[in-house]
Amino acid sequence: MKGDPRKSLQASPEQIVYAEVLEKGMLLGLVLILASFGLYVLGIIKPYIPLNEISKYWSYSVGEYLQVAKIHQGWWWIQMLGYGDFLNFIGIAFLAGVTIICFLVIVPVLWKNDDKLYTAFAILEAVILSLAASGILGGGGH
Repeated sequence: MKGDPRKSLQASPEQIVYAEVLEKGMLLGLVLILASFGLYVLGIIKPYIPLNEISKYWSYSVGEYLQVAKIHQGWWWIQMLGYGDFLNFIGIAFLAGVTIICFLVIVPVLWKNDDKLYTAFAILEAVILSLAASGILGGGGH
């Protein structure tokens, strides 16, 4: 093997930036989930399905549950954020989108390093992930 093997173990600048943003995003997402769950469990924000009624829905399949509870699929949950049992979706959606943010944040680093191909790949990855999450392509984005 040619070259110094220790050099290949060094993280590149874009890897460090990506990891830092990912760590901060993960922590923020976790805080959002814990805070929204606390608001739900403590009854500070009224749930869509009252806690004393939730067990009657456990026997339903997902499709039956959505129909009986009158809940729509896709991004419809955004309209339900006033309810405690839907508020936690903010943290979940944020965590799902952190990767998109990470790719966008490394674009300037890649560009600065004159790595145009990887810059294009990072932008393309962010666009593809955003389209997939949006549901525009009909793939059932949530």
